[in-house]
Amino acid sequence: MRSRLLPLLIVLMAGVLLALGFPLAGSLAAAEQQGVVVDRIDDTARFASLAQYVTASPERAATAEPPTEEDERLATLQSELDRYYDLYGIRAGVFERNGESVAKAPGEWRMAAKGEARRAFDEALAGRRSHDPEQVWPWQRNRLTVASPVVRDGDVVYVVVTDSPTGEMRSRILHGWLVIAAGEAAAMLLAVAAAIRLTRWVLRPVRILDSATHDIATGRLNSRVAAASGPPELRRLARSFNEMADNVEEVLEQQRAFVADASHQLRNPLAALLLRIELLALELPEGHAEIASVRGEGKRLARVLDDLLNLALAERSTAELTLTDIAAVAADRVDAWLPLAESESIDLTYSGPHTAIGWADPVALSSALDAVVDNALKFTPAGASVSVKVAVPPDAGPATVTVVDGGPGLTEDELARVGDRFWRSNRHQNVSGSGLGLSISRTLLAAGGATIAYAPNEPTGLRVTISVPRTPPKDRPVPAFKV
Repeated sequence: MRSRLLPLLIVLMAGVLLALGFPLAGSLAAAEQQGVVVDRIDDTARFASLAQYVTASPERAATAEPPTEEDERLATLQSELDRYYDLYGIRAGVFERNGESVAKAPGEWRMAAKGEARRAFDEALAGRRSHDPEQVWPWQRNRLTVASPVVRDGDVVYVVVTDSPTGEMRSRILHGWLVIAAGEAAAMLLAVAAAIRLTRWVLRPVRILDSATHDIATGRLNSRVAAASGPPELRRLARSFNEMADNVEEVLEQQRAFVADASHQLRNPLAALLLRIELLALELPEGHAEIASVRGEGKRLARVLDDLLNLALAERSTAELTLTDIAAVAADRVDAWLPLAESESIDLTYSGPHTAIGWADPVALSSALDAVVDNALKFTPAGASVSVKVAVPPDAGPATVTVVDGGPGLTEDELARVGDRFWRSNRHQNVSGSGLGLSISRTLLAAGGATIAYAPNEPTGLRVTISVPRTPPKDRPVPAFKV
């Protein structure tokens, strides 16, 4: 979920920052240009005030006639334009209505016949200051042209034009954009850090809930969630989850206690009943069919009660995980069942390494192997074989104990139900058993993190694989090695 939520938050925040950054950059560029235009307007107004009373032509000023007051005004205007150009590098001039210059700097500058400068000139001839020029961006090399009319007696007699380079302005705009970009980058980094912390804060209770749910699903009913972090909604969900887990654990505990108590309480009446059957059998002829049938049903009922009690104890027990030699445990159980296998003319064999270390409860693993081997011997006919094999993968994967029998095996539908409580195949109802042995095995193994799986064996039989983890459990202390 974090891999989906975090990119979404980052994209949204990047969109917000870009939506704010582009208008800010545009406003900065407009403000810079507006400042330059205002300065040029002031400059043209100053030159217009100087040119307002200039009436002499530049041709007369170039003659040898004595200078008049008009000539001095023209010389003053020309001097101001020259100094303005030398100081700022901005072209400026005073032009007549026909476009001929009265005074200008530099001297080689000519009014363009068209373009931005001509448009500004024509607007000034109409008696109004030229409109603001179009926005100049850092990648453009345009010039800024501002024109103001020189009005005398209500008529426009001259036009003052300034033509400014934009290099410095574009540099300032670019520098401002870089500052904005740096600010946006810093804000984005802060936003990403905040998004990471936000997703951790929001999703941490979800991860804990998921882990606790998985623990409960695998049999660790004591798993709970700390409802002290995260949004209020998730804290309420955590408290509701804990209440639900408490109720489930309480109901299951009551059920297990009932099964254990009922099994224990029924054992004594059943033992007394079996004893009376034996006493009754002494008064009847040897080999009486009804007595044999009643005795068999009584013993079957006793086995069912024993298995129910074992299942209840297995569900209530806590696995004591230790570093266990899986190979030694499997070989020991094969030796224990070997006399029964020989009496049934079944070839029971063990194969595998001398040592295979894994994390398991030795008692639970032994009990589970007993149930699996017992089940294999029950369904394997005389003359066939049952093999127990231990394997250790080269990586950190679990060690496996595989029990393969030579019995009739199970169909796909039956494999889906094998291990369910009290379930037995319709084809094997004549075989003794309560249908609880494999359920007890699964419960014992699940408490220690091990698993049991079933698959058909070729050409016949059933393959049961017990997988024991080889990595230490995260939530349990590391005890000493135990075989």
